[in-house]
Amino acid sequence: MTARDARLHAFRSDLADARLKGEVSAERFVAGLPARISVPVADLRRAPRWDAGVNTQAVFGDDVLVFEEREGWAWIQAERDGYVGYVADTVLGARDHAPTHVVSVPRTFLYPGPDLRIPVSGQLSMGSAVTVTGSAETRGTPYALLSSGQALIAAHLRSIGEVATDYVSVAEGFLGTPYLWGGVSGFGIDCSGLVQLAMRMTGKDVLRDSDMQAASIGEPLDPGPDFAGLRRGDLVFWKGHVAIMTDPDTMIHANGHTMLVSREGLKEAVERIGYLYGGPTGFRRP
Repeated sequence: MTARDARLHAFRSDLADARLKGEVSAERFVAGLPARISVPVADLRRAPRWDAGVNTQAVFGDDVLVFEEREGWAWIQAERDGYVGYVADTVLGARDHAPTHVVSVPRTFLYPGPDLRIPVSGQLSMGSAVTVTGSAETRGTPYALLSSGQALIAAHLRSIGEVATDYVSVAEGFLGTPYLWGGVSGFGIDCSGLVQLAMRMTGKDVLRDSDMQAASIGEPLDPGPDFAGLRRGDLVFWKGHVAIMTDPDTMIHANGHTMLVSREGLKEAVERIGYLYGGPTGFRRP
């Protein structure tokens, strides 16, 4: 990661973020226009093409800055973690309501009204920000009524500013979630996405990719012989991968081996991963 990492700074030869004027060369500089993600999950791609790789995602209610809209694509930067990429312009909406609550469970359903027996109208991931305008109760189940006219199970929400106390417990709630390269949601998630989302729910915003996390989260850690110094919450990094220790011997990670968020013994993982990618490259304590 560098000060001008293109993942975290919006600049191209023809166009750049006005805040980078004097730091990068570009034909034109523009100020980003505020927008908000209006779909459950939006893919941020490397290029404005449907066959371009997905680097990361944004979820409903995430605020972004838009630097360009052209031919059905928008070049944006996520305000929470600074990530830059291209999204379909149809995923963007206005910041017309101030969010009041955040989805606090891995996945939840949207309903056209406050009744779990009617067909759902959508779904949201943990971390999605919504605006609650009222409440209702049907057959003993409390619902939050949204500015959109839809309803959510009230127990699946947490007020903005209310945070979890243990990010590892948040991550453990994703056990069995499918692995998805670039994923950051309860519908599919990758290794660094799991770390980022779990920490976000404890009120700590961290960078997106594993190399960024390996350089910035907490403090470096020497676990000592046989990894004996590790404890719950410590992070273990390999080249291009990160796992979360749930106890001194066991870790949880979204991984391409099981294609799930799963538990694995650290020593077993070191042996399994080692023959392809080498041993751990570092350890950090948040």
